Amino acid sequence: MLRVADLMQKDVVTIDEDALVSEAIVMLADGHVSGLPVLNAQRQVVGMISTTDILAAEAESDDGTALNKVATHTRVGDIMTPTPKTIGPEAHIKLAAQEMLYLDVHRLLVVQDSELVGVITQSDIVRAVAGGQI
Repeated sequence: MLRVADLMQKDVVTIDEDALVSEAIVMLADGHVSGLPVLNAQRQVVGMISTTDILAAEAESDDGTALNKVATHTRVGDIMTPTPKTIGPEAHIKLAAQEMLYLDVHRLLVVQDSELVGVITQSDIVRAVAGGQI
């Protein structure tokens, strides 16, 4: 039985809720990822910031230089998706896939004892299927 812990990415890049969106954009691009877990001052997960959140914030802005304004004047915590979807590391991979499908999300944060221990994405599961692990 394949578990979430078997496929999850353990080296997770995170961002502080008080960071500017411009920093998140750089981290997303440099990390070749579409989302980052957002942590508060106590290092607890409080949300997710994704490319979708950034594009939505830009679309809601009235200014012609919207992205630049959003990027340089907006905190990550102001546009993040709060209360991200989580799963435990011992959960079966099928449950992770079902949760992503049901919740219409691309990733689940893997949490154990209230601590972020990894992330599992749709791509991780597809890679496992393509590699014959599933």
